[in-house]
Amino acid sequence: MHAAAAALLALALGAVAVRGLPQPGVALAFTALIALGECVRITLPGDREQAPIGAAGALAYALLGPLRGVPTAHGTLQVVAVTGAGLLLGRLACLVLPCRVLPGAPDERPHRRPPWADPARRDGAARRLLAVGFAAAVFQPLYNGGMVDRFSPQGPGYGAFLTTVAALAALCDATLAALLRRSVGGLRFPAALEDELRSLFGIGSAIVATGMLVSLAAGEVGLWALPLFCTPLLLAQVSFRRAAAVRATTGQTIASLARATEVAGYTPHGHARRVADTACALGRELGLGTRELALLEYAALMHDVGQLSLVEPVPDGATALLPCAEQRRIARLGSEVIRRTGVPRQVAEQVARLADPCTAPAPGEGPVPLASRIIRVANAHDDLLTAARGRGVGEAVGRLEALEALRLGRGRVYDARVVDALARVGGPARG
Repeated sequence: MHAAAAALLALALGAVAVRGLPQPGVALAFTALIALGECVRITLPGDREQAPIGAAGALAYALLGPLRGVPTAHGTLQVVAVTGAGLLLGRLACLVLPCRVLPGAPDERPHRRPPWADPARRDGAARRLLAVGFAAAVFQPLYNGGMVDRFSPQGPGYGAFLTTVAALAALCDATLAALLRRSVGGLRFPAALEDELRSLFGIGSAIVATGMLVSLAAGEVGLWALPLFCTPLLLAQVSFRRAAAVRATTGQTIASLARATEVAGYTPHGHARRVADTACALGRELGLGTRELALLEYAALMHDVGQLSLVEPVPDGATALLPCAEQRRIARLGSEVIRRTGVPRQVAEQVARLADPCTAPAPGEGPVPLASRIIRVANAHDDLLTAARGRGVGEAVGRLEALEALRLGRGRVYDARVVDALARVGGPARG
């Protein structure tokens, strides 16, 4: 995808250099808007970065027809060249801006990496360039060829045509984003695509609507449409940033609770983090989406909070080796603690049910959530590895023994699908 975006940009810049730049003032205005959008970015759930103003400006230029009643003639390749120039200028401008924290992760830390070393920004830039190129390739030839002239710019037909092209561009962008997340993050494509399509009803719909409004309004008021209709989107970013701050606070709360059992000596160092890593790997293998994976990680990090109620610590914190009734009691106590922390209620429910039998839930209760079944397998896997390590067994042999022990309880104590997924993905390396 990076190679395709780079080749398309090189072709567009070459074409502009040869043919010249029609309406350079308009091109410069949209270039500046896209660059500004790259400088004021937001972080969406799942640590996905988005530049709403830049994306809306690029889409508006791709769908730009008449400007104050005068037809434009910039064409597809000029749209790609202007978008690429705006992306490059925005990344250069980021060099002089202070680094910021990317919120949303339970163990978030300040990320101080230059823009060119950030894979997420490179992926996002390549994806947006290709999606904008797609929108321009659909709209501009039809507009410049006169096929859109049958629609009046003030009539519903022209608006319906713009809406159709914008919707197709949004679907293209979502598909490209899902492909990137599949190749980079290991998330299965259907789950990744579902997440991206769901995000279209949030900030994605605002980007598409703003892009269409700017292109339509430019036909009447000219370039004043850029600041006029992009300002509300900028205000929406402020709300997203506040929501990100709330997620950051939640992440800090979860990280503190996860470390409490280690500091108190109830669980081995790094146990919660290893269980969370294994659980997330299993969740991705089983096709969970971004939101489900985030809740799963939260619950996995806090699954042992109930041990703080014990008078005597369990040896090595290995709750998987306790009787089932005691495991359920600890899980219920931990759930009650979690409910009072402001963490999403689904996390407390997942922790409360993680020791329930997967095949025969208690009367009056529904099926055990998949997240609870995943955490139970991940926790038992780490407990068994810790026990094997204490006996002096090698890491490879310990993993085989742990997997064999889990298979003995497959379909009875542990969910068969989850155990099979663990056999496919293995566990994280132990530090």
